[in-house]
Amino acid sequence: MFDKLFEAQQKAGEMKKRLDGVTVSGSVEGGKITVTANANKVIQNIAIDEAFMKEADKEELEELMVLAVNKALEQAENVSQTEMAAMTKNMFGDLGGMFGQ
Repeated sequence: MFDKLFEAQQKAGEMKKRLDGVTVSGSVEGGKITVTANANKVIQNIAIDEAFMKEADKEELEELMVLAVNKALEQAENVSQTEMAAMTKNMFGDLGGMFGQ
């Protein structure tokens, strides 16, 4: 039992390192704002088109920034869930029909 727990901890640490290396992004208005994050949901960069920055008002900029951040975080969540499902399947796939599947 402790072996499985230790293995799970190791795999979780490995997965976190892998997710740190996966880059995702969220973009709005054809790239006027692009937010880049890693798959661990850490924002790494925000790029705002200079021409858009000059013409946009504060409210529009804030609204689009929120949308871009949420898109990037949604992408990160999708990658994270996919990785977690794969790890879980690899670890517990040999349990057969133990849980009624």
